[in-house]
Amino acid sequence: MEVRTRFAPSPTGFMHIGNLRTALYAYLYARANGGKFIIRIEDTDQGRYVEGAVDVIFNTLREAGIDYDEGPGKEVGGYPYVQSQRKDIYKKYAEELIAKGGAYYCFCKGRDMTDGGTQKYDKRCLRLSKEEVQERLARGDSYVVRQNIPETDGVSSYTDLVYGEISVAYKDMEDAVLLKSDGMPTYNFANVVDDHLMGITHVIRGNEYLSSTPKYNLIYDAFGWERPQYIHLPPIMKDKERKLSKRYGDANFDDFVKKGYLPKAIVNYIALLGWSPKNNEEMLSMDDLIKLFSVDGVCISPAIFDEAKLRWLNASYIKNMSVPEFISAARPFLDASKVGGKYDYELLAPLLIPRVEILSDIPTLVNFLEEFGEYDVNLFTHQKMKTDASVALSAIKAALPAIEKMEGWDMTELHDLLVATAEQAGMKKGQMLWSFRIAITGQASTPGGATEMAALLGKEECLRRLKFSMDLLSK
Repeated sequence: MEVRTRFAPSPTGFMHIGNLRTALYAYLYARANGGKFIIRIEDTDQGRYVEGAVDVIFNTLREAGIDYDEGPGKEVGGYPYVQSQRKDIYKKYAEELIAKGGAYYCFCKGRDMTDGGTQKYDKRCLRLSKEEVQERLARGDSYVVRQNIPETDGVSSYTDLVYGEISVAYKDMEDAVLLKSDGMPTYNFANVVDDHLMGITHVIRGNEYLSSTPKYNLIYDAFGWERPQYIHLPPIMKDKERKLSKRYGDANFDDFVKKGYLPKAIVNYIALLGWSPKNNEEMLSMDDLIKLFSVDGVCISPAIFDEAKLRWLNASYIKNMSVPEFISAARPFLDASKVGGKYDYELLAPLLIPRVEILSDIPTLVNFLEEFGEYDVNLFTHQKMKTDASVALSAIKAALPAIEKMEGWDMTELHDLLVATAEQAGMKKGQMLWSFRIAITGQASTPGGATEMAALLGKEECLRRLKFSMDLLSK
């Protein structure tokens, strides 16, 4: 049997982290088992439809490295993969389900037309005679189609591959609406019909569907269709009490990319939210994830989203980047900073790679190259090196004339010159280099040492800043 999984998002906004994890696990399971991964757009709730959201879904999947075998733009089998384009299909199967006794027409008005009331629907329309039903249909009366839950003391059970045996008593189920009065299906019906017609063998989704799956199975059984296997996933939590939720503005994939997280790092981290590989490794490429993914590693316990852990993982990815890879990823952040286009990114990149955790750190790390003015002279104080403002002033006064005499701007020559000048002035090498770096940057920490900063600034700018700092220290 060929494994076939699906991801069926609703186009209601951005791609939330929980949705992306569902897509990722369905993709990994299909790929790990040599199967097919299908995309289906569930847009039957037109009231919640957000213009452009479908593009967001596909852009996110593409950026995350998740490709698909069937779906919009890759149609197979002669039918659309967008639910709003499948209205006739649902009507056909709703009528077939009614004929089989698994559903019935309901003509009740108001609150009784849809789910959500405080009491279960009393099946009053199930008692209508066939003649009355046909008469009302012919008259054009508005109706919905409801599922016909058995009126016995039985239970509907299934085995979830993560949570084990799940059972729900018939008496605890509602005759849910399957087809709305506008002819559009509810999720209760559409997901069953679509999964069957698309040959889905493994349904992977959040554990909020654990208790509703038994009523979906009753639809499979009424049609005489084979049930798929189920893999329900634990929730992703904001903390111990609250779930991550797009309803409350919690993070989505695009938010993290805009913050400067690498898509590969985000996908890697999301994969570990509810699943762990047997080798316990944490940095995993998509190829690694495909090779290692199995249902055995999916946890029952909720996963807590820890942005500090994601930040650490992202920094690890950045440290492994080559200079060209880093510049390609960081260019939007470099260009948007105050040094954009003014400095050699090839010189900046090696300094930033070991120090950047997320790409949005870059402006803070490099803006000092353009922002230089009066600063706190206490920055020169370093207890271990016994350096303070007076020592720094002496260092600058000694170094300035020597630097002015340099014909070129070679960093090895500059370093040797600073070391020699320190020795001549009776101070330690560290005191000179510390003082020089602070004097040309005005910052306690920089993405590189004294000569690395000098290389970026150039000789004339270094001389200007040294003179400024000397005047500042002389006040």
